[in-house]
Amino acid sequence: MFQEVASEAMNNLLQPVTAIKGIGTDTAALLHEMEIDTVIDLLEHLPYRYEDYRLKDLEAVEHDERVTIEGTIHSAPLVSYFGKKKSRLTLKVLTGRYLITVIFFNQPYLKSKLEMGVTVTITGKWDRHRQTITGSECHIGPYQLEKEFEPVYSVRGSLTVKGMRRLMKNAFAQYGSFIEDNLPPKLLARYKLMPRKEALQTMHFPPSAAAVKQARRRFVYEEFLFFQLKMQALRKVQREQSKGIGQMYNKESVEDFTQTLPFPLTNAQQRVVSEILDDMKSPFRMNRLLQGDVGSGKTVVAAISLFATVSAGFQGALMVPTEILAEQHAHSLSAMLEPVGVKTALLTSSVKGKKRRELLQLLAEGEIDVLIGTHALIQDEVNFRKLGLVITDEQHRFGVEQRRILREKGANPDVLFMTATPIPRTLAITVFGEMDVSIIDELPAGRKTIETYWAKHQMLDRILVFVEKELRKGRQAYVICPLVEESEKLDSLQNVLDVHAMLSQYYSGRYKVGLMHGRLPADEKEEVMRRFSMNEVQILVSTTVVEVGVNVPNATVMVIYDAERFGLSQLHQLRGRVGRGSDQSYCILLADPKTEVGKERMKIMTETNDGFVLSEKDLELRGPGDFFGKKQSGLPEFKVADMVHDYRTLEVARDDAAKLIASQSFWSTPEYLPLRIYLKQTGVLDGEKLD
Repeated sequence: MFQEVASEAMNNLLQPVTAIKGIGTDTAALLHEMEIDTVIDLLEHLPYRYEDYRLKDLEAVEHDERVTIEGTIHSAPLVSYFGKKKSRLTLKVLTGRYLITVIFFNQPYLKSKLEMGVTVTITGKWDRHRQTITGSECHIGPYQLEKEFEPVYSVRGSLTVKGMRRLMKNAFAQYGSFIEDNLPPKLLARYKLMPRKEALQTMHFPPSAAAVKQARRRFVYEEFLFFQLKMQALRKVQREQSKGIGQMYNKESVEDFTQTLPFPLTNAQQRVVSEILDDMKSPFRMNRLLQGDVGSGKTVVAAISLFATVSAGFQGALMVPTEILAEQHAHSLSAMLEPVGVKTALLTSSVKGKKRRELLQLLAEGEIDVLIGTHALIQDEVNFRKLGLVITDEQHRFGVEQRRILREKGANPDVLFMTATPIPRTLAITVFGEMDVSIIDELPAGRKTIETYWAKHQMLDRILVFVEKELRKGRQAYVICPLVEESEKLDSLQNVLDVHAMLSQYYSGRYKVGLMHGRLPADEKEEVMRRFSMNEVQILVSTTVVEVGVNVPNATVMVIYDAERFGLSQLHQLRGRVGRGSDQSYCILLADPKTEVGKERMKIMTETNDGFVLSEKDLELRGPGDFFGKKQSGLPEFKVADMVHDYRTLEVARDDAAKLIASQSFWSTPEYLPLRIYLKQTGVLDGEKLD
């Protein structure tokens, strides 16, 4: 019965928009461009802001804020013309104790209506500095409040905001009665949420600011809950379908191995290791993301996990994006694992001929326990005898297909993704919702904090002297630039070629200066980094290609040109290239930011070394779209909800979704049917779950 009623109501709402009075084929075509094809599409096309028509005292109005005022005309209006058929009408208006200038663009016809001494109501943008309002609406006569708020919609072509308001009125008159709730009564009651019909009506026909706030609150929760239901259901389906291998590792051996490590585990490392080992033991395949700030000890966690898989009779694989990083991991992992009888090997494109053939044979026979390498690991001829654990480091540098091929080298191996890019909790919940997430949020004891300074470009000479002082101690330095070569658009930025030439001349005869950027061939990049690692080059001038995964403990200085051009997370990653040895390290941000946001970034960088704090600040300053880059496809688009400002609701919705998906009643009782229908429509579930 419930299903029949729900379907009948929904069928009415799924009619084409042309069923609404006032919408013909031309308007329907414009709406189609906006992805509005059905009645419910139109009803869910929510305003992106509201016009506030309440009178305000200008003393309380912010600069550039939209305002409505009532006043008396105190000067005859003057009209001047400029450009092609463009005009400016100017007059003085006395409102309260303010005598302000009001400007109307391209409305010369108002001149005949605006006479000295007449009372007018004007709406427009307030320029506090110039005491000016740029008018958008003008009403001759005293202020008459018809509506406090009017919705403003995004529109297309000849469709106006007023036209959209009219269509919305018609749509509600005809189809408003068919709107039903898609949230269960228990959740509506628990969070005191508006019913869906009332919330939609409030968004489109706002009675007050407080009512709009409550309606928005309902839709924020609804959007987050539906998204998280999809994530949690996907996680459940993947987990149930991905039969694991249930690795019965030797717990005592793992504990003994942990005791052999040079440093005791931090509390965070112990917690994360426990989460990973529990996953490996379970009958489901592990699908876990391990986040850890620069220097937090992810490699040690990887070593313990790899030892556990070997003790359970399996092999392990670690795939990293570059040869240098592979060599560094192979060096550190073999130092930890070889003394306890775990055989490790390194496979990169540099391993060729007889040596490669012998290595592959030993791997296939199970004589190699742990294989560390680059993309070379996913080539066809690489065969494991019994692969149990796959770890990918800096997982965002690999494509989905590359990760899949490595995973399929074994029969349902456990999978661990590692990243040193701290991802804000809100984005981790949203983008990696179908994964389990572990976070190492604690640095090992005794690690020295990198001293960070913000300097203006005119201080460059002093900075070069400071760098030389470190070089005389036998240390090394990075100098990072944002561009490879001159660009017309960004010609004020220091480019890497110019800086390399300048530093080569400055330190000529005393120190070697290397050059590194993305346009160099792969073998040249590897050679430059090898020479820097061996201290054959003392200063490395580079673009951000050294951002992740380069480990040169002898480097103690990081100078970043035009630092205001980078996001906080990227600056933090760059800073993490130093401070890897026992000596005090320094990061110098060369920047002359013009904006408040740029200045704020520099200030925050000098105040904290915590990557997770920085990532949250970066998200606030840049927004989610820019955090991962414009091409990041993992970010969902929400109509109302904002992942940054509504993060508490996101966390509540995630917890609710997880409990619902895990409960028996969700899959059987009628009150959750709309949620199950949604999951079916998104393709997460098949029809069986809808009975």
